Amino acid sequence: MGRMLKSPWPETFVMVLVTVLTYTAMTTISFVSEAPEGGMATGAVVGWLFAFFVLSLVIALLGVLGGIGGGVMFTPVMLAFTPVDSLIIRGTGLIVAMFSGLISTGPFMRSGLANMRICVFLCCAFAIGAFSGANGAILVAQHMGEAGEGFVRIVLGVILFTLALYFIFGGKKIEWPQVDKSDKLTETLQLRQPFYEPSLNKVVDYGLKRSPWAFLCIIGVGLLSGFFGLGAGWAIVPAQNLVMGVPLKVAAANSGVLLGMGDCIAVWPYIMMGAIIPIFAAPWLVGQVMGGLLGAIVLIRVKAGFVRYLLIGFMIFSCWGLVTRGLTGLDYIQPVPNWMTGVVFVVIFTWVIFNVVKVLKSTD
Repeated sequence: MGRMLKSPWPETFVMVLVTVLTYTAMTTISFVSEAPEGGMATGAVVGWLFAFFVLSLVIALLGVLGGIGGGVMFTPVMLAFTPVDSLIIRGTGLIVAMFSGLISTGPFMRSGLANMRICVFLCCAFAIGAFSGANGAILVAQHMGEAGEGFVRIVLGVILFTLALYFIFGGKKIEWPQVDKSDKLTETLQLRQPFYEPSLNKVVDYGLKRSPWAFLCIIGVGLLSGFFGLGAGWAIVPAQNLVMGVPLKVAAANSGVLLGMGDCIAVWPYIMMGAIIPIFAAPWLVGQVMGGLLGAIVLIRVKAGFVRYLLIGFMIFSCWGLVTRGLTGLDYIQPVPNWMTGVVFVVIFTWVIFNVVKVLKSTD
C-alpha cells in the first residue's frame, strides 16, 4: 500500500479519474444533445477518443517493450493513417513525449541514476534545437500548405525507415564506455557525477569526453524532435553513450529527464498556434501512462525478439502510409487503394511472423 502512495501512482490515479469522469460526462451529454449542422455527433467524438486511448495504450506498450518512447510511434501512425491536422498531431506528440519524460524524472532523480549536471548541460542544446524545430514546423505549415504536409510525411517516413533498419541490424551500444581522458569543458563544468550501481554493489565514477560534440548532436536531435513532434529518446541515448561516453543506464535515465525538460519548451510554439487541444490530447496521455506502466510489468515476462520484430513491422507499415500519403499530397501519385495497403500489411507481417517463429524456436 505504501508503494502505491509514491510517484507515479498517485498522479496516474488522479489523471485517469479526471479523464474517466470527463468522458463519462461527455457520453451522458451525447444522449440528449444534437450534433450541429455539418459537425460530428458527441457520441461519435467519444467513440473516436476512446479508440485513441486504446491505440495510445498499445503504442506505449510496444514502445516500452521495444526500448523506445511511445512518441516515436505516435506521430508516424497518426500522420500516416488519420486525417487529423499535422500540426495538432505533432504538438500532441511533443505533449506525449514530455509527459512520459516527466513521469520517469522523479524516480530517476531520486535514485541518483540520472546525472543532473549532464541533463542541464544537454537540455540547453535540446531546448534550442526543439524550439527552433517547432517554429520551423509552423513556418512550413503556414507557407507551404499541402506541399509542406507531403514533404513532412515523406521525410518522416525516411527517418522511421532508417530507425527500423537500425532495429533490424542492431546498433553499437556500450554499457560501460572506456574514457581515458576527460575534455576541458567537462572538467570546467564538473559534469561527472558518481552513482551507486546495485548490480556491481559499488559506487561508479565514470569519465566523460567530447562534450562539445555531444552538445551539437543534441541540438540536431532537438531539431528533429521539435519539427516532427517525435520523442527523441532513440537518438538522445546513443548520442550520450557513443559520443560523450556516458554509461548506457545513465544515458537512458538522462534521456527521460531531457525529454521532460526540453519538450516543455518545444511545445510552446504549438500552444501559441492553437495546435494543442486538451480534449484530444487527454486520451493519448492516459494511454501512454497506463501502457508504459503495463509495459514495465510485461517486460520481465515477454521474449525480447518477439517485441522487436513486431515493432519493426509497425514501423515499416507506418513508413508505407507516410510516404504514399506524402506523395499523394504532392500530386506525384494517385491515392493508394485500400486493397494495396492491405496487401502491403499482409506481406510485412508475414515477414514479422516468420522471424518471430525463428526467434521462438531458437530460444526453446
